[in-house]
Amino acid sequence: MRSRILSLAAVLTGTLTVVGGGAISAPHAWTNPVVEAAADFYIPPAPLPGGAPGNILRAEPTQVALSAPGQPGVVPARATRLMYLSSNAQDAATAVVGTYLDPIVPWTGPGERPLIAYAGGTKGQGDQCAPSKLLSQIVHLDPPGDVIFEYDLVAIFSLLARGMSVMVTDYHGLGTPAMHDYLNRKAQAHAVLDSARAALQLPGSGLGPNAPVILYGYSQGGMASSGAAELHPSYAPDLNVRGAYVGGPVVDDQYFIGYNDGRADIAPTYAWILNGMVANYPNIGPVLDAELNDTGKAILNEAASKCAVPLGLAQQHQFTSQWTASGLPLTAVIDQSPALKAVFDEQRVGGLTPDMPVLISSAPNDEGAPFAPIHAVAASWCSRGVPVQLDANAQIPSMSGLVGTHVMAFFPGLAASQQWVTDRLAGLPAPTNCGALP
Repeated sequence: MRSRILSLAAVLTGTLTVVGGGAISAPHAWTNPVVEAAADFYIPPAPLPGGAPGNILRAEPTQVALSAPGQPGVVPARATRLMYLSSNAQDAATAVVGTYLDPIVPWTGPGERPLIAYAGGTKGQGDQCAPSKLLSQIVHLDPPGDVIFEYDLVAIFSLLARGMSVMVTDYHGLGTPAMHDYLNRKAQAHAVLDSARAALQLPGSGLGPNAPVILYGYSQGGMASSGAAELHPSYAPDLNVRGAYVGGPVVDDQYFIGYNDGRADIAPTYAWILNGMVANYPNIGPVLDAELNDTGKAILNEAASKCAVPLGLAQQHQFTSQWTASGLPLTAVIDQSPALKAVFDEQRVGGLTPDMPVLISSAPNDEGAPFAPIHAVAASWCSRGVPVQLDANAQIPSMSGLVGTHVMAFFPGLAASQQWVTDRLAGLPAPTNCGALP
């Protein structure tokens, strides 16, 4: 959810280790002669070619440069970076980049090798924050203080070690020229579902066309996987999705802003949300311009090119009432503007019905991704007959700062979620506590 989640925790706990060289490249090069060559991989062809969402525009071998403690060499996978067609929040064609990781260890579970459609956590809004770039860098630093780690490798490594293929989307607008629409329900969901379609089309991927797919994400990724679970029946029914892990999700952007208003470490995320809103819904641009003062406009402008932004204008003005011309907090401004209210309401998860089992993991005292709307989503899905297991971990102490409750809740959720994934792939009955949600 926020740019510091897991990154500093991973470093402090020694979860990630840099390795020197030896990264394993993809076993094949992309040889489709109709695919346009690009001096800059991240610049989409203009105009975009026609075709279905998930179609691959270009691909090339790439590298990952990290390992986990006690593991030899590099990440146990061959890596391919690819650009694929997707749909933005307005259902228009767009191009998204992602990374396919083909495990070098065998799949020992039942049936054919599965694909994890992996939705990453918060990286920021600058193009340099794209997961496909961070996977080969470990850390990106823009002095004096803008820094981001590729902390998602903790989960990715564990999935690969089980013999599961992993497809990691950058989301819309990270790396590519478009504005990254942070915490946009539809755009993120489309990017995740279409990443799975792309991986299944990649020659030499080792996946069958009907390979089982699992949606998987924590924090921003939790919102993306929950949105993908809801949109799967209508947007991507061709995918054989067997389950969705929804960890620590933000499921209501407006509630998220109000819940965290005044917290300096999370303040940049509000700017990322607003920047994405204006890019996706141009009609609210003049509305927001009139509501923000010069400080607020400067914060949005600065945040658009940043990753973690540990030092910046947003942290110096952490109360959103300092951003607005009226002196009202952003949530009040949103409530008073029908145009803003409409686009924020559109981001709320829980109004549609997933057609697969769902595991939701959240700490009731999560200091960043609030539990109340997560519980409401679980109840909504349960009322529609979805087999939901809400894992509300109350054992994690309340913490804030660099390593907060939201960060620490990731680790127990990681172990539990991967066993749950394995059970879904084995065809075991999905557990549910819909009758007595915690």
